Amino acid sequence: MGSLERSKKKVQLWKKAIFHFLLCFVMGFFTGFAPTGKGTTSMFSTRNAIAIPKTHHESNQTYHSLNMMVNKPLSDETSAATTTITTTTVISQWSKLNETRHSKKVLAKDQEEEEEKQQDQDQDQDQEPEEANNEFLRLLIIVTPTSAKDQNRGMLLKRLSNTLRLIPQPILWIVVEQQIEDSQVSKILRKTGIMYRHLVFKENFTNIHEEVDHQRNVALNHIEHHRLSGIVHFASLSNVYDLTFFDELRAIEGFGTWPMALLSANKKEVIIEGPVCDSSEVMGWHLKKSNNSNIDERPPIRVSSFAFNTSILWDPERWGRTSSIQDTSQDSLKFVRKEVLEDETKLMGIPPNDCSKILLWNLPLST
Repeated sequence: MGSLERSKKKVQLWKKAIFHFLLCFVMGFFTGFAPTGKGTTSMFSTRNAIAIPKTHHESNQTYHSLNMMVNKPLSDETSAATTTITTTTVISQWSKLNETRHSKKVLAKDQEEEEEKQQDQDQDQDQEPEEANNEFLRLLIIVTPTSAKDQNRGMLLKRLSNTLRLIPQPILWIVVEQQIEDSQVSKILRKTGIMYRHLVFKENFTNIHEEVDHQRNVALNHIEHHRLSGIVHFASLSNVYDLTFFDELRAIEGFGTWPMALLSANKKEVIIEGPVCDSSEVMGWHLKKSNNSNIDERPPIRVSSFAFNTSILWDPERWGRTSSIQDTSQDSLKFVRKEVLEDETKLMGIPPNDCSKILLWNLPLST
């Protein structure tokens, strides 16, 4: 009997345990669906709501508040669902904060790029007028005769080339010499960096002045044959220039002339040759007294004292020539000199505002 009663008591204890377990399970199951408590509600109340920061100061405050929310221990009343909602909200706010910072960086970068584009446009607008001016610059054709008899020819060519390199383009340097085997002129010209044409002739001359005039005619015939359009200036190797002189040359429409100072290495004197001007209008010429009479005579004009538009070489109707076809027997230099001396109204004084200003000096070196 005793053993039977003990077995009945054990069965009753198991029944009670199972009943309590089921009761607790059911209560826990329904408790999970119950609404959250006050502690959880206060965490997501309006007072503690997180807003997207608009300033750097607000961003720092938001950062600290998020840290406090993450590190704050949950109360006993907070359930698993509350923890999930809190984590999701924090992640969402962090994402919005990062998006805001990224948007600010992108906006700042766009503003910098816009400012750089504006600066580039301003620079392009400033450079356009300069480029436009360079596009309409006339070609300057500089004609230089040389002689192998001149011991200083190489040095003088380099000196003149250094001057011409400082002139704004376009410029063409025509150098003429007698054909010889051991000439160094071509080698010197190749190193100048200037656009040039090297012309040679085979004729022999005993008179140095006739040889120089022939070289100039060779250059003029070359210009006429190829119809090179520009302003021609005969530059002697002994010439020394003010660089503004070449800017004035480009303003010539037909003929231009200017005074030139003749210097001497052995004499302490300066002789002025060329036109006498009133502003840019040529009124006369500097005269010198003849040795055989007391009558002043007009001196022969130096070729370095005038320049002209190359169109006169191939436009016979405009300039009074009988033919524009190249003829090796014609003296183009003589024709140009005649045109300069016959009608002073065709001439333009250089510089236009003060034709008496000296921009060109001739200093021959003793050999």
